Amino acid sequence: MAQLPMDQAVLSSKGDFTIFRFGTHTIRFRTSPRLEKYTSVREWDHGYLVVTAKYKNLPQEEEEYIDLVPILKNLFFDPDQALTPIEKVSIQYEQ
Repeated sequence: MAQLPMDQAVLSSKGDFTIFRFGTHTIRFRTSPRLEKYTSVREWDHGYLVVTAKYKNLPQEEEEYIDLVPILKNLFFDPDQALTPIEKVSIQYEQ
């Protein structure tokens, strides 16, 4: 995959994993097996995401919250250094 511009990141999911790509990095972490897909990013606040997601067997989309800071710390990233350049997060799924 190509490197993303430093001010952008991409959120998606595949199977039981959420995928967050920024710069040259791709991190994956477990999510609900009922998650079908993320549909929108409502808010990005330096590692904290408010998103909408579609889940199997639920008629409407649900608001979800993702805190990337503890995930990045567990992967030995400096969250401030990694996340400060990101101004926009978008949803992107492979076609």
